[in-house]
Amino acid sequence: MGFVVEKTIGSVLVSLVMLWVPASMGAVYKVGDAAGWTTIGNVDYKLWSATKTFQVGDVIVFEYNPQFHNVMQVTHPMYQTCNASSPIATHTTGNDSITINTHGHHFFLCGVPGHCQFGQKLDINVLRAADVSSSPTQSPTASTTAPAPSPSHAAAPLLLLANRIATFLALFSMLLLYTSSTN
Repeated sequence: MGFVVEKTIGSVLVSLVMLWVPASMGAVYKVGDAAGWTTIGNVDYKLWSATKTFQVGDVIVFEYNPQFHNVMQVTHPMYQTCNASSPIATHTTGNDSITINTHGHHFFLCGVPGHCQFGQKLDINVLRAADVSSSPTQSPTASTTAPAPSPSHAAAPLLLLANRIATFLALFSMLLLYTSSTN
């Protein structure tokens, strides 16, 4: 009887781990695509964001020259008025990866004076699954004219997948060791 229970527990654990691996992977988006996070070239970050369907677990990558820009996560009123006085978080590396962990709006702006007013601000809206299914689908024009992801970040999803596979294999190995030690 104990052997059957252990096999059942092992099967359940393996199933849960296998379900976790694909569900935990998110898309990687480079803000502004090839232009990056900048005031040069009149990048329309509102349009850029509108052509994406963001989900919890997605990674937003801000690439910029840290001598001239930064990334500040702010509240909605701060976003609307370009107020960078007390941000929720500040990023200054020039290559900032931010994982979106909650539904709703996430507001970002450049805190360098004048940059937000010039349009260097971003509203990422992560809809709940029910909201996504009830919202109108993107027009074919919007989805076909959106720039392709930057080649510099093309490998990021593969690295994330490799990390998840390694985690799965480690958990699976521990499960095998556990089941063999109890027999």
